[in-house]
Amino acid sequence: MDSCDILIVGGGPAGSSCAWKLRNSGLATVILDKRVFPRDKVCGGWITPPIVEELEIDLAEYARGRVLQPIHGFRTSRMGGREVETDYGRPISYGIRRFEFDDFLLKRCGARVHQGVPLTTLERYGDQWIVNGQFKTRLVVGAGGHFCPVARLRGANARTEISIAAQEIEFEMTGRQEEACSIRHEIPELYFCTDMKGYGWCIRKGKFLNVGLGRLDPRALPRHVAGLLSFLKRTGKVAFDLPSSLWGHSYLLYGHAKRKVAEDGILLIGDAAGLAYSQSGEGIRPAIESGLLAAKAILAAGEFHGSKLLETYRSLLAERFAKPQKEWAFNIGRRLPAWLMSSLAGLLLANRWFSQHVVLDRWFLHCDEPALNS
Repeated sequence: MDSCDILIVGGGPAGSSCAWKLRNSGLATVILDKRVFPRDKVCGGWITPPIVEELEIDLAEYARGRVLQPIHGFRTSRMGGREVETDYGRPISYGIRRFEFDDFLLKRCGARVHQGVPLTTLERYGDQWIVNGQFKTRLVVGAGGHFCPVARLRGANARTEISIAAQEIEFEMTGRQEEACSIRHEIPELYFCTDMKGYGWCIRKGKFLNVGLGRLDPRALPRHVAGLLSFLKRTGKVAFDLPSSLWGHSYLLYGHAKRKVAEDGILLIGDAAGLAYSQSGEGIRPAIESGLLAAKAILAAGEFHGSKLLETYRSLLAERFAKPQKEWAFNIGRRLPAWLMSSLAGLLLANRWFSQHVVLDRWFLHCDEPALNS
């Protein structure tokens, strides 16, 4: 049987970041993932400078042979309403392809990686876990996303939780399609639904285009996606038919998931812990930071069992992600009548100050939250 100190289930940004932080600790770390990397991953796909700083990414190195699209701002609007362009005059984010980004992080994380190996069984044996009857470990870190098998085997039921449902597509455009797309590379566009329960996006990354929409109410998603595609074609933003149907996925929101993020011998990170930002639905930065915080808690506690590790990790998560002052938009969008929300959204999103300082600076870019340890 293969033994290790820490076994991470999931090789995405959360799992690979946790392993990367532990790489010089002397702890034997193993990553299992049911997929083989590089693999397709449905995601709008942008990273902010704090992520680059936290993971010590050399942008020049990363850009060699990979897509790295500098983003200088956004165009925001209530779909079909007045569009407001905010240009910061400098890169405030970078468009990436998850196909490339996740593979890059996994390859450099320093852990032993077993790809194409799903988690099938998780059994307690004394103070250790037996995984798949093959691996013996003192600590299991669940990093397998919304439907993480570690969370599921420990009692989580993703189908009963409040989640965001999204559909999107990312594809390489032909020369003619590039000419028929008016979206600017450095200025992606965000289109909020009239009831503010979701938004669509269109992001151009070199020759690649990512189009999608996410909402709080899954049953209404197909109708709103159809509306987005019609809007993009009608306005000439994407004046051609997309090459295939959109892919679906879902994720939990921090503060609204009912999962035990820490219990004896188990930690959950990233989407497995339900850490996506409730305002934007972004999951990459919370996933990476939760992986780094889990590693920090492990190193600080100096143990794999007992209350010290659990309390340290919970405390670090609460300190980093509990931002109740930002939750008002989530709650208003769920409770106000649709007609009133539509009128209010139209007024607010057409306001340049609100679009920059609330929508972008606070909800999407989190400018008030510096990189960890900075």
